[in-house]
Amino acid sequence: MDAKRALKDIAAGRPAPVYLCYGPEKYKMREFIQVLTDALMEPEDREFALSKFDLSEIPLTSVLDDAETLPFMVPKKLVIAKNALFFTGAKENAKLDHNLDRLTAYLKSPAEHTVVVFTVDADKLDERKKIVKALKDMEAAVPFLSLSPEELTQWVAKRASQLGFTFTGGAADQLILYTGGNLQSLSAELEKISLFVGAGGEATPAVIDQLVARSTEQNVFILIEDIVNVRLDRAFVILEELLKQREEPIKIASLIARQFRIMLQVKELGKQGYSGQQMASQIGLHPFAVKVAEGQARKYDIDKLSRIMGELADLDLQMKTGKIDKVLGLELFLLRLAA
Repeated sequence: MDAKRALKDIAAGRPAPVYLCYGPEKYKMREFIQVLTDALMEPEDREFALSKFDLSEIPLTSVLDDAETLPFMVPKKLVIAKNALFFTGAKENAKLDHNLDRLTAYLKSPAEHTVVVFTVDADKLDERKKIVKALKDMEAAVPFLSLSPEELTQWVAKRASQLGFTFTGGAADQLILYTGGNLQSLSAELEKISLFVGAGGEATPAVIDQLVARSTEQNVFILIEDIVNVRLDRAFVILEELLKQREEPIKIASLIARQFRIMLQVKELGKQGYSGQQMASQIGLHPFAVKVAEGQARKYDIDKLSRIMGELADLDLQMKTGKIDKVLGLELFLLRLAA
């Protein structure tokens, strides 16, 4: 079952007795659970109608015991159990014995007065397991996948509209780039921008530059984007900012190498006919980051990218052995790259 259909059923007053939530998009997963919570109970009832368990510390039997217990003063209760690693191939806490046979029995006749939500911090489930097949058969497994670049752009525009402002001149894409497409970060930054520009205001690229905080990784990502598009002045401003923040030049060089490695992987996977979503899954990146890397990689052929990786390896060795001043070595590399 997909999340949209599940939400539609919840809005119609037909929540499923069990949900298994998984996937990389944790923000959407939390939103889903919040909608479910709001639909099942009033805020004042949550103290005794909402239970939360951590299955990395508590056995599954405790969750099921609670699920089978009648609710107090409310028609339905909600039981949320996180870290349900037994649905995946991940290694579990050896000290805990999760009784999956009992869960299988519960699924055949779930308590009418309880909704159970299992969450797992994994992109995929282990579909070889009988318990996973059982949940999929009853359409209880709900994936929360990363939004595609197009969906992400639409999500940002919609959220901005709800907050009462609009974007101009590529500012929305700039915001997504600065946050790495992380919905939690995007949501927080959108709230900040709405307060700054006010109702009916416009968020420009200058506003995004002024307001949105960027991690070292994101700064390096943008630095590469500027170098690829021959915006040397901007690239060296970012480098100077990173150095002022006392970022180690070797770390910066390592992050640059990581980005070029991604570009090389994207280039090679593209030749094999992989789609953007397939590349993202293969490399373990957000689809928006893959889209940007695809655009950057178009400026180079595979041989050139391989040579750049070799130059970065040489630079790393020279930096670590003291054969070149770290900052000078980094600056000379960026100048050669732009040339």
